[in-house]
Parts: sequence; C-alpha cells; structure tokens
Amino acid sequence: MREIDKAMIAEMVDGKLPWPELKDLMSGFKDNDRFDKYVEVLQERVPWDDRIILPLGPRLYIVRKRDGSLVTKSHSGYEFGDYRENWKLQARIFVRDTDEKYQEIYPREMHADPDWMELREYYDPIDGSLLDVEAVPSGYPVMHNFLPDLETFYNDWLGRPIPETG
Repeated sequence: MREIDKAMIAEMVDGKLPWPELKDLMSGFKDNDRFDKYVEVLQERVPWDDRIILPLGPRLYIVRKRDGSLVTKSHSGYEFGDYRENWKLQARIFVRDTDEKYQEIYPREMHADPDWMELREYYDPIDGSLLDVEAVPSGYPVMHNFLPDLETFYNDWLGRPIPETG
C-alpha cells in the first residue's frame, strides 16, 4: 500500500480512491496524523477562513470563529449557530409526505407509506446542497443527530486541546 498522504485522503474525499486502497485505508493501522490530514484537505476546499474543528458531514463542519466561538457551518459559509444547538432548525427543509413527492425519487409503490413515514431533506440555505436526510414517523420532532464531546475527543483521543483560531 502506498503512503497515506494528503493526496490519498483527497482522492478518498472525492470518491476516486480505488477500492483496494480504500479497503486498506479503512481496515489498516490508523496513523497518528490521519485526522489532521483529513481536516487539512477539507480546510483547503472551503471558501472561508474559520478553522475546521470537526467535520460533521461532506459539507457541514464545526468551526472555530475568529471571536473564539464554536459554530456549525456549511461549506457555502452559512452559519447555523452554536454547535450544541440543532443546526437542522436553521436549514431549509423539504418534507416528502405524499405519494407524489416520494415518486420524484422512488419508483411507484417502492416507497414508504406517507401515512406512516415522512422523509425530511435538509438543505443549505445559501447554495441548496443537501446536508442530511431523515426518515421518521409523521409528526416526529426534528432529530438532533450528533452532539460531540469536543473536549474529550481532542484531549483524550488526540492528546491536545481544541485548536484556537488561526
């Protein structure tokens, strides 16, 4: 297997890493700086300067702003607010809750019963990119998928404090 460098991580992020290499990358020994390489690749691709602290998805991040606050931010630059709050409540939401709306993405009679389940799509308010999808019973509250313990992740797992600005 070749050296795991930023170029290889970039290929992985782009979905261009050949399967044998991706499998080795996933199942092999995790080098100590892999997370840092991953964040560097992502940081180079965003159009803003705030520091990525933790990626939440392909186009969603927890970032450290210049004022020191930690917020959830999309690739386009939309700030959803404090990372501990449910960012989905600030997103554009499209709900598939009828046969017609389901059939835009599923073949006829191959989707959930809209009386039992709805599909919620969460979009970036600036560029319209899809950030998340949840399938829930009709009327179910908006889910808060993930509330990371940043202090534990950085201090105990990475062995260093949460990065400051810069």
